[in-house]
Amino acid sequence: METLTQPLREEHKELLPYIERIRQLAETIDQVSISDLRQGLEKVYHFLAHHLGPHAEAEEAALYPAVQRLLGCSEATQTMSRDHVEIRGYIEELATLRQHLMEADLKSEQIEPLRRVLYGVYALIKVHFAKEEEIYLPLLDRGLTSETAQEMFAAMEAAAHRAKHAAGLR
Repeated sequence: METLTQPLREEHKELLPYIERIRQLAETIDQVSISDLRQGLEKVYHFLAHHLGPHAEAEEAALYPAVQRLLGCSEATQTMSRDHVEIRGYIEELATLRQHLMEADLKSEQIEPLRRVLYGVYALIKVHFAKEEEIYLPLLDRGLTSETAQEMFAAMEAAAHRAKHAAGLR
């Protein structure tokens, strides 16, 4: 059955393989060559910083305000926004760890912090998506009209585009 929020469900579905790569990298940190680890870390970082970050900004700009309006409460999405703050923190920490790994070989004391960040961001994103899909999207499906859903998605797309543009991506 097609729902009004199907485009967001589809986007989440498209992002899941990239999210699974985060877990896979965490599992194999000390089992792959330094070259493969660097390459995997680069891909994970790029996904988080340049795809998931703009996705989160689009949610903040359009999806969460729609949920707030339907619930009649501006604080209704604060916990989800807090998830975004934590995800950004993990991305920043990963950037630092990534930079150290690009400059030198992997040291044993770097394995656990890197694994902690990868598993942490992986778990947080998985739970975050589940909360959106199980709670927010059904609420939006019941409360939005076709027209307001299209407006929300257009606003999300514009916000994601602005976020990518601001980061110099396009």
